[in-house]
Amino acid sequence: MSRRLVFSFAAYLAALTGAGLVFSLAAVRKAEAETEAPTPHTTSVADALSEEVRTVFANTRGAVVKIEASDKNGELCGTGFFIDPSGTLVTSFSVGGESTDIIVSSGEAKYPARRLLADCRSGIAILRIEKTAQALPYLPMGKSSDLSIAAPVMSIAYPMDMPLTPNFGMVAGFNLKYLNRFFATTHIRANVPVQRGEGGAPLLNMRGEVVGVVISGLDGGASCFALPIEAVAKLHRDYVRFGAIRPGWLGVMVERAEAGEAQQGSTARVTGVMEEAPALEAGILPGDLILKIGEVAVKTPEDVINASFFLTAGDSVPVTVWRGEEAVTLDVEPVEREKPGPSRKRLKPAGPIGIPFGTEDITLRTEH
Repeated sequence: MSRRLVFSFAAYLAALTGAGLVFSLAAVRKAEAETEAPTPHTTSVADALSEEVRTVFANTRGAVVKIEASDKNGELCGTGFFIDPSGTLVTSFSVGGESTDIIVSSGEAKYPARRLLADCRSGIAILRIEKTAQALPYLPMGKSSDLSIAAPVMSIAYPMDMPLTPNFGMVAGFNLKYLNRFFATTHIRANVPVQRGEGGAPLLNMRGEVVGVVISGLDGGASCFALPIEAVAKLHRDYVRFGAIRPGWLGVMVERAEAGEAQQGSTARVTGVMEEAPALEAGILPGDLILKIGEVAVKTPEDVINASFFLTAGDSVPVTVWRGEEAVTLDVEPVEREKPGPSRKRLKPAGPIGIPFGTEDITLRTEH
């Protein structure tokens, strides 16, 4: 602003207020100082976000490992991460589920690893390295249930056999099915780019807590699906308690209720109960609307699939239903199902084992 314009503006203010020339000169001096003073540097949103990503990367990178192994098709390479200081680690099923000669690289150190469990339904494997004299860095578990759409997340992985690399994006959605095929449980869909070699990478919130495991890619790697960390914790608990996975089965058939039949916000109507099923023994009846399974609220038939993933055979669980004009809570003891029926077959992957139907395997492979 020129001196003439500053002076004229100040004089105009003085005339309006009646403060006289003394006010005008003070206003001129103040305006000139503000005009000539350098603009203070302000940190942009992008700079702040970049600094946050660097901080999370620096604090968590020590717990992320590279995994090399072999299977019947050749050599493979992926990513994993420690979940405790004794060397227990998580990766994707495509990396550690059916492979042999597994080697885990943590910095400069290399360790042979053995498989503790593998679950092709959820798409993960849990491994353990040979004993080490020192405690290992590991990732604290967060809660995927705290995430919302557009929440910032990041992954850390070894893409294309290159050094450890961070990727940043946001939560795009929570999906129980893709291309009309159901997953075993709800997955996190994240707009985080992935490449081959990133299967099994941790999905992190901006506190550096792991909230999911990257299982597969979408749209050429532009985004990904991640299994919620709560599902990993459930499988790990089963292993610690029983030495194996113990999925629970209720034996109910559920469909969406007609308009006007919904009660208490639920449209999950029981249409049938299988013979000798735990649900039948507990007293669940056709026509009941399922409101809650354990601590999981049920609003739709799809919610029953999601809640059922977290059932453990032999552990009694309260199931609340709406019957007539009241809510009734029944104790049900799920069992392991010996032979999967049609509803379970829909959950079986149609592509590579452990990869959700229609999504892309992001394990780095070298064929024989």
